[in-house]
Amino acid sequence: MKVEIANPIYDVVFKYMMEDNAVAKLLISSIIGEDIISLDPNPQEITVEKEDAVKNDTLTVYRLDFSAKIKTSDGHRLVIIEMQKASLATDFMRFRGYLGKNYADESNTVRGEDGKINPLPIYTIYFLGDDLKICDTPVLSVFPVIRDVATQEIVNAKSRFIELLNHKCWIVQISCLKKRRRNELEILLSVFDQENRTDDRHILNVNEDDFPEKYRPLIRRLKMAASNPEVKKKMKAEDEVFSYMQDIERSAHYKGRIEGEAIGLEKGEAIGLEKGEAIGRAAERTELQENGVLNGHRAGCSIDTIATITGLTPEQVTEILKRHGIE
Repeated sequence: MKVEIANPIYDVVFKYMMEDNAVAKLLISSIIGEDIISLDPNPQEITVEKEDAVKNDTLTVYRLDFSAKIKTSDGHRLVIIEMQKASLATDFMRFRGYLGKNYADESNTVRGEDGKINPLPIYTIYFLGDDLKICDTPVLSVFPVIRDVATQEIVNAKSRFIELLNHKCWIVQISCLKKRRRNELEILLSVFDQENRTDDRHILNVNEDDFPEKYRPLIRRLKMAASNPEVKKKMKAEDEVFSYMQDIERSAHYKGRIEGEAIGLEKGEAIGLEKGEAIGRAAERTELQENGVLNGHRAGCSIDTIATITGLTPEQVTEILKRHGIE
């Protein structure tokens, strides 16, 4: 039976889906291949990137951290799970920055039976809109492997030292999910497949009968999101912000090009165009950023989100809002 679900590449939909603890456990457990006993969200950070004008996919950046208790053969273990949904795979410094914070966070520890404080292992899960040029494999797992350097043989041993200085990683390449249904995990992740997008980019059309019964709670959650007025409103707000920022970028580029051509013609300089583009962009930057702040506020974006879009600091965003009588 064909059903309509909300498109989970939108921040608001992804968040709505992951706020259901049972659904979050189901998704994460399916990806890491381990049974999760309990899953507790840690403080979240949300940022937004510009829309990819070429692909025309509204995939923003969304980060979640969880503390998870995972079932093992001899009881259970605690881990930190960092999950990010992002447009591009090239913003390495942000990914490294978040990972570094989790490694350095003293709260990501547990007291052992001997009374000592031990750091928790870290798992990372990345949902990427931009593929890694490994499209034969929509879902990648990257685990540390221990080898004997002399023989290159794999050492099948466990070491707390090695585990805590490395981390397990899973990467979901959303653009490579197209009709790939080779196992249950790829069936589950097909809820992200943009090939199922309807004329309304906010909505995907999927066949509920294609999903095993254990995955139906996630489908039902996304069906609820599709009919939720507040979710629909926020999806449109995301679209408006991205569209506006694209217009700003095109406007700055166009004005810079015109001024650059004028300089080049007047002075006959080969570098006139490049200089003019720089002048044009600099001249409009302050005005465009201020307009971006005001439009982002009207669209319901947080100060941190507006700061990321405009390139300003949160303090600068707050100052602009104050100047316009917005506290």
